[in-house]
Amino acid sequence: MQGGDADRRSRLAPELNLRIRAATPDDRGFIETLGKRTAMDSVSSFRHADPSAVLANFDRLLAIVEQREHVALIAEVDGVRKGFMLTLDSLPDEVTGDDQAFVVYMAVDRESRRAGIAAALLERAEHEARKRGAPYMALMVTEENVAARALYERAGYRTERRLLCKTL
Repeated sequence: MQGGDADRRSRLAPELNLRIRAATPDDRGFIETLGKRTAMDSVSSFRHADPSAVLANFDRLLAIVEQREHVALIAEVDGVRKGFMLTLDSLPDEVTGDDQAFVVYMAVDRESRRAGIAAALLERAEHEARKRGAPYMALMVTEENVAARALYERAGYRTERRLLCKTL
């Protein structure tokens, strides 16, 4: 897994001994475990998803990311891994074809949320995307995930389009 330059502390959570660093192959198990623990957080109440299918799709997502140019970041507090973020270096916009970096997945341990860890991961991912020349950073977030939506709005993200769904 790739991740870019040397470790960088975030200015967003100064009260924590927080460090955002590039992932190493030794972090693969952590990413897989935390991703699977949080995968159901991405399922809206609108869908009645089979948890085993969601976990299998997370495994599939990891395999796709690992086959492409990507950045994998790890958030540590006092040397303990608390979160991660995966971004693709280039996933062109499906409408305009514009180049963009894309946040594939971000997770923070439930007991460590609301401490600035996700904001620090996002800040570092944006830094990495700028270094790679990406003109945009895009992502998808479940409409019901109010905390995540607020995080992205505070960071300057705006709704560009919406995925609509109907039960048949």
